[in-house]
Amino acid sequence: MNTKASGARPNGTATLTYGNKRIELPALKPTEGPDAIDIRKLYGEADIFTYDPGFTSTASCESDITFIDGEAGVLLYRGYPIDQLATESSFLEVCYLLLYGELPTASQLEQFDHTITYHTMVHEQISFLFRGFRRDAHPMAVMVGVVGALSAFYHDSTDITDKRQREIASHRLIAKMPTIAAMAYKYSIGQPFVYPLNHLGYTENFMRMCFAVPCQEYRSNPVLAKALDTIFILHADHEQNASTSTVRLAGSSGANPFACIAAGIACLWGPAHGGANEAALKMLKEIGSIDRVPQYVKRAKDKNDPFRLMGFGHRVYKNYDPRAKVMRDQCYAVLDELGNHNDPLLKTALELERIALQDDYFIEKKLYPNIDFYSGITLSALGFPSDMFTALFALARTVGWVAQWQEMIEDPQQKIGRPRQIYTGARRRDFVPREKRG
Repeated sequence: MNTKASGARPNGTATLTYGNKRIELPALKPTEGPDAIDIRKLYGEADIFTYDPGFTSTASCESDITFIDGEAGVLLYRGYPIDQLATESSFLEVCYLLLYGELPTASQLEQFDHTITYHTMVHEQISFLFRGFRRDAHPMAVMVGVVGALSAFYHDSTDITDKRQREIASHRLIAKMPTIAAMAYKYSIGQPFVYPLNHLGYTENFMRMCFAVPCQEYRSNPVLAKALDTIFILHADHEQNASTSTVRLAGSSGANPFACIAAGIACLWGPAHGGANEAALKMLKEIGSIDRVPQYVKRAKDKNDPFRLMGFGHRVYKNYDPRAKVMRDQCYAVLDELGNHNDPLLKTALELERIALQDDYFIEKKLYPNIDFYSGITLSALGFPSDMFTALFALARTVGWVAQWQEMIEDPQQKIGRPRQIYTGARRRDFVPREKRG
């Protein structure tokens, strides 16, 4: 796996004055982004700590995997711009990059492709786990359970102190996630599971496992496969988001990698995180047509109206989401290939986009269309029901989680996560027997 770089460089000190105490805190210079103040010794030296709900102003780790500049609308994987990777690369090539730090040579990619392909099968007994779920169970509920159960089947890759076992577990997770996601989908619609084929590519294999049936031959459409492969690339990693931080926090305790990734899936399931593209699609369906767009835009501007435009703005990006343009192009390609270029949802989406890029209200608040705005339309056109959208997100993000988990394990500065709190409860008091409580 990738060897971590030398880390942030010292860059002077910052002085904190509190009461009669004066504390010198080291400043650190990263490769990209703003400087950071190292407060690790603050509590020990000054008997105070910082308060930062959501940790939005706190770095929990050093990482050389992903960089985001939200103001400039930049997303880099190992230094490479996301738009270049999404248009020029493949998902498995990006997986190699995230795991090992460099783009693979032709022979390295061939070997990696072979390794992942020959790990796509899951233990046959895993198929029996699905029978314990209701048919209408949400695919994410199924994936949380099944991925967490992988540690019961693959004991030979759960020793996190063994570098080779960590690598095998990483390969298994990347390889088996499409199979598990496809099985969750097939189970929900009452169709038989479809086994992977070793001569197919990663994304083609996944689409076949989702949409093939035993009674007829399935043929992969390269345009549709390319679109889904691009979606996987765009979602592969996104710095220290909620689910990635969850994976790192679980991993900091020494939990096995399968349990850590299951924790990430559970966090991603939240509608504020992984469910945004599903919410955006539902919004477009609610609006329904271009002629209804103005009234919904008016509602979105009304603070007293509960309606909110989904798929606009981003917690990190204060400029145009760099993934959105690539996703828009793939959305066009899919709808064009399927003859749905006049799809009313797309027309509604484009009208909303036009307004967002020209209306002073949206410009002032920097509410630009994000990746979720287009990915929901695309996935729906590919044939996936909306409750599979987050499962596909989890499939793609697995490589990012694994790479971040690996980096955390190999970082000598990391320790078990243990955030502080500001206690606001009752002061110390003595127990009162029940008969004396008034």
